[in-house]
Amino acid sequence: MTIEDVTPIQKRNSSSASSSSDDVAAPLLPKSKGDEVAAYDEFNGASFSGAVFNLATTIIGAGIMALPATMKILGLVLGIAMIVVMAFLTDASIEFLLRFSKIKRSRSYGGLMGDSFGRPGRVLLQVAVLVNNIGVLIVYMIIIGDVLAGKTEDGTHHYGVLEGWFGHHWWNGRAAILLITTLGVFAPLACFKRIDSLRFTSALSVALAVVFLVITAGISIMKLISGGVAMPRLLPDVTDLTSFWNLFTVVPVLVTAFICHYNVHSIQNELDDPAQIRPVVRSALMLCSSVYIMTSIFGFLLFGDDTLDDVLANFDTDLGIPLGSVLNDAVRVSYALHLMLVFPIVFYPLRINIDGLLFPSAPSLTSSNVRFGCLTAGLISVVFLGANFIPSIWDAFQFTGATAAVCLGFIFPASIILKDRHSRATSRDTSLAVFMIVLAVLSNAIAIYSDAYALFKKNAPRE
Repeated sequence: MTIEDVTPIQKRNSSSASSSSDDVAAPLLPKSKGDEVAAYDEFNGASFSGAVFNLATTIIGAGIMALPATMKILGLVLGIAMIVVMAFLTDASIEFLLRFSKIKRSRSYGGLMGDSFGRPGRVLLQVAVLVNNIGVLIVYMIIIGDVLAGKTEDGTHHYGVLEGWFGHHWWNGRAAILLITTLGVFAPLACFKRIDSLRFTSALSVALAVVFLVITAGISIMKLISGGVAMPRLLPDVTDLTSFWNLFTVVPVLVTAFICHYNVHSIQNELDDPAQIRPVVRSALMLCSSVYIMTSIFGFLLFGDDTLDDVLANFDTDLGIPLGSVLNDAVRVSYALHLMLVFPIVFYPLRINIDGLLFPSAPSLTSSNVRFGCLTAGLISVVFLGANFIPSIWDAFQFTGATAAVCLGFIFPASIILKDRHSRATSRDTSLAVFMIVLAVLSNAIAIYSDAYALFKKNAPRE
């Protein structure tokens, strides 16, 4: 597909008056004009499987690597239970958005926020997507650079995969690798105007996450049979007040593990049957929960109490098995390729929301190739520069990213329920919304305190 392709709008039973009113409330959503629909009538809607893969790819990003470390703190039983609970809460928050969108006939998250809180609500959502998605994409690019080109930290150089294979050359340096990846992978995939066009890369992305899981499970089972691993801890080890409070440090990781809300409406709008969105959401959540649980079990089983905050770093050591270095490289390369294919699915809502923020009264983004191209090039450039030339960017997004993510996933949907402009919320909805906000605020407070404390210790002068 070329940049001239457009996003056809699906036929709806709602009246034209309803659609018109929602267009004003939701400038985030790409819309097609009547003549464009006629010209591209061959698109008959996205398939169920394509929608599931796109939503699952939105969910499974870099966070999967932090989950085994949560098992080290919570133990397997409590850790797995928390993953299941967060999946159910995510399903409930998305159900809030879809149900109230149907009541208002809003075709976007921004339209729903605009209906509940006016223009300030819509702008707040757009800013949250801007902060969260730019931060996530920069972190993805940093990780890709670390894995393929290596990094130097505290005077120690950690070799990248390509550097280990071919030695150090100009073409496998960090800047060159990121430039090649940006021009060869990110830019072409970012030029698609329909999210459904990414269904094949999304399916491959999920497959690569499964490859990581299969390799980890295989190594764990081999070492378990040979007696090379101990029985993992099932419950948290709480011995004092400090270890008790330490349990809460995993809450931000689990809260943000299923954030995908900013893509739900775009996926629904392209479905052949938009009523399928609920089964799509639940299928994606079941798929991701299964991958999360298995990754957590086998990652923690393999490395035990030596599990690092980012389990990928554990695959930079000797595994103590035949072909261990080959498996290490396979895990790291598959993960880097996975993040490359996650990039466009996270970039898609970022571009739409930036357009709605900067040009709220402009025609559809799909109708202006100039605006589409400029926004795409500008945003990719910002991400590239951030990953290459702002060394403290990771520290900054530890604070802002967690805050924006929980707003998108829990605070905003819960606030829509509590606002309840159309008096449709039940008492159960209200109770669940209050719980979501309390959980989100708590996780943010813990995340900010933990990150600030770690940053303070890191920068404190050594005696």
